[in-house]
Amino acid sequence: MRWRTLLGSALLLVTASACGPRAVSPTDSLVTRASASDHLTIGIRFDAPGLSEHTVDGRFVGFDVDVATFVASELGVSAKDITWRETTSATRETDLTSGTVDLVVATYSITDKRKQQVSFAGPYFTTGQDLLVRRTSADIAGPEALNGRRLCSVTGSTPAQQVKDKFAQAVQLVEYPRYSDCVTALLAGQIDAVTTDAVILAGYVARDPELLKIVGKPFSKENYGIGLRKGDTQGVAAVDDAIRKMISSGEWLRSLNANIGPSGHQLPPPPEVTPK
Repeated sequence: MRWRTLLGSALLLVTASACGPRAVSPTDSLVTRASASDHLTIGIRFDAPGLSEHTVDGRFVGFDVDVATFVASELGVSAKDITWRETTSATRETDLTSGTVDLVVATYSITDKRKQQVSFAGPYFTTGQDLLVRRTSADIAGPEALNGRRLCSVTGSTPAQQVKDKFAQAVQLVEYPRYSDCVTALLAGQIDAVTTDAVILAGYVARDPELLKIVGKPFSKENYGIGLRKGDTQGVAAVDDAIRKMISSGEWLRSLNANIGPSGHQLPPPPEVTPK
């Protein structure tokens, strides 16, 4: 009887192994990894109101979160099987190339330099660079007014340097790890302005409309893409299809109205997602 019991246990282990999740490699396509594991780890910001925020009660909310959740669903992964991981401007590329995350949905502007390290699906949103200032700062009407002033952006991002290169060579650049740190410094009078994409700044204005304002003169065009590991053409095509479906179904606009609409920021039309 004992040998029968042992044989039965061995058969159960073999069966369980055969039916369990298939091992996946970091070099596998996003499509393969999602199908094999029924799970995705997605990099988002934790501190971008209206876009992606980790709330005090433990929820993940915002437009980028909705986009990521919709894409995951189209890949066969339900919301409960997503692990949300914080990513920052300084770590987005390494988070992807190291396999720490499967994709990045984090106000990630598509640039030629970044394409050297990662692949992009999308764009799924278009915005422009602007300035956030204190509501009492009537003398800052654009980036040209920043000579001799202190301008903040986040480590690993490019907006502040663009201001210095193109508009105000005498501006003093200050960097913090997160935009929320820049906003805190702005409210405390330690800096004079914060620069990044207008839609990011709009979330902070919605939170403190009596204290903050956006200058309202965008001076760049930023196309947000979803970052994947370099060379994952199958994954890019699948995510592109998911973005198109989110737009055509009305879910894209519904999420924008719910998450960005309350800030008063003018919503752009849906972007055109072309085959890569």
